[in-house]
Amino acid sequence: MIRVGTRGSALALAQARLVASRIGDNAELVVISTAGDKSARPIRELGDGAFVAALEDALRRGEVDVAVHSLKDVPTAETGDLVIAAIPVREDPRDVLVTSTRAGLASLPHGALVGTSSPRRAAFLRSARPDVVVAEIRGNVETRLRKVQAGEFDATILALAGLRRLGLPFADDEVLPTSVMLPAPGQGALAIQCRTDAHTLRGRLAALDDRATRVGVTAERALLRSLGASCELALGALASIEGDLITLDAALAADGGIARFRGADRDPLELAHRAADELGLVTRAR
Repeated sequence: MIRVGTRGSALALAQARLVASRIGDNAELVVISTAGDKSARPIRELGDGAFVAALEDALRRGEVDVAVHSLKDVPTAETGDLVIAAIPVREDPRDVLVTSTRAGLASLPHGALVGTSSPRRAAFLRSARPDVVVAEIRGNVETRLRKVQAGEFDATILALAGLRRLGLPFADDEVLPTSVMLPAPGQGALAIQCRTDAHTLRGRLAALDDRATRVGVTAERALLRSLGASCELALGALASIEGDLITLDAALAADGGIARFRGADRDPLELAHRAADELGLVTRAR
């Protein structure tokens, strides 16, 4: 039996079931509570890895064989004893603006109150709509949707991938184009992690890995790491792959403005370094 560790939220369970179904009939889920689940504080106050560390510790103790994470939650620093054995095909990485009228950004009233705990989402939304007011919101997907429907907020921003994996409907008008809001590095991708020395299991999990997804998120996460890898960083990044060529779009909000980068290369790390250099120069010039 392969024990698959997961957080206990509806979304985490849905993601873990997707992975378990691909591992095979001998996979079972093991629910583990993380620091991010136990605290109502903003994620940026909890620090990087708030949704990951407890699962990684369970892997190290041998309580689970595999851990399933949202890749955007996984710190970019590598750990020698654990490895991301597979990154499956990525779900649509874009964000969705859910309003009480369910009519998208165009329907958002002047001075609307939008709930998000993401510095990236807050900065990019303010750039597109300087009139909006952004306030902290915590809770799982269902909780955030309820707060909008109850009138506590005029809108909230959620990952399209999460809504789709939960089977929750949304309209095309609610999807934010990447020209308005680039996703977080790795958004929409899953990380399947195991112990480095679990060679047989690593070979089995490797069948779930998607090369194009891995190459793309490698560029995005290398950029994040180069810029400091902080959860307070208002960074959007999205790589696309065509043949051997990687195209990276990135945007960094700092000092009241947004610096942007677009470039292409065959080496994801070299491309990330170029993006980091250019974004860093622009933000320092401000």
